[in-house]
Amino acid sequence: MKKAFSLSLLSLALIGSASAAKISVWTTFEGPELAWLKSQAADFKKKTGNDVDIVSVTFGTVQDKFVQGAPRGQAADLLATQPHDRLGTFAAAGVLEPMDKYITNRTDINKVGLDAMTYRGKLFGLPMFAESVALIYNKDLVKTAPTTWDQLIKVAQAQTGNGKFGFLTELDNAYINYGIINAYGGYIFKNNAGTLNTKDIGVGNAGAEKAMRLLNDLRYKYNLVPEGVTGDAINGAFLDGKLAMRVGGPWNMGDIKKAGINYGIAPLPTPPGASGKWSPFVGVQGVMLNAYSKQKTVAANFAKSLVTADAQVAFNKAGGRIPISKAAVVKLKADPVVTGFNRTISMGTAMPNIPEMGAVWGPWTAAVQQSTAKPNPDFNKILDSAVKEINSNIK
Repeated sequence: MKKAFSLSLLSLALIGSASAAKISVWTTFEGPELAWLKSQAADFKKKTGNDVDIVSVTFGTVQDKFVQGAPRGQAADLLATQPHDRLGTFAAAGVLEPMDKYITNRTDINKVGLDAMTYRGKLFGLPMFAESVALIYNKDLVKTAPTTWDQLIKVAQAQTGNGKFGFLTELDNAYINYGIINAYGGYIFKNNAGTLNTKDIGVGNAGAEKAMRLLNDLRYKYNLVPEGVTGDAINGAFLDGKLAMRVGGPWNMGDIKKAGINYGIAPLPTPPGASGKWSPFVGVQGVMLNAYSKQKTVAANFAKSLVTADAQVAFNKAGGRIPISKAAVVKLKADPVVTGFNRTISMGTAMPNIPEMGAVWGPWTAAVQQSTAKPNPDFNKILDSAVKEINSNIK
């Protein structure tokens, strides 16, 4: 039987009728998002009688502080929120409570959000918002987004020259270009029915090699992405109206809106000869429950109140984050940033959330950098070396 993911009026009434409790929430939110969280806490107290103490903790310290403090009773009942790529470390340390029993019907939640918050078959967080990259284009230069790779190259080349650029991406950025790698059949760890196999690494397979060749071609065959182009340079060119199309994320949209760019957001077209569609990495943030909390039911109910559609809409208004709730996305359908990135998020693949991912980033990033640093390097040798280093790093 399907159950609802939001709190019902009855459950709120029952909570309110019990003796009041007090829970604490650690958050790294700032500014309007922190104000939103405090308002949610105030609303929760009105409805249930339970106090919620919001405590600001810096992003750089919250993980260690929680892992070390939770078993000693020195950590908050909830984390609101944390990125899902930290989830494996939290869960492996035994400081997170599985939340499967606290939630109900998951149909309102974008599947990639549930995938991101699941570790070894258990849901360890309630997903709240997500991000991925997309093709962001200047509608004054490109009226509609290209839907095929050939169109992308043709339009980009027509817009390149005389100090202007048709298409730019950070070629040496493994995260940003994962959608291309994935389209050709490359992967980090093989996903077997939701379990990531750390013995099966796909960053050096034939598909990953094809992806490296394509990235290399963008620079040396099609002459679209000059050497030394950085993220800051891409941002500046787009904001100055000198760049027609770029790969970027929601984090770029504040400056783009402020600059008055007439923008559009679309998926990157499927690369030529790819076995699958472009599928970018997706980062998800969610609310996590302390396994040592003495107020788990109250804390879980507050967590659920934060991920309802109405709460996510209000959170979007506060800081522009892309909701993971399908109903919230519908309510925000007039927002082109939400609708545009929701489309690419729905096409995407959750970044691995297991601790072993820490062994991957260095060698993998170095391999992507080497693969795009000169024309037609020995891709096989570069990638094979990266895989060997990753395997040696995973104990």
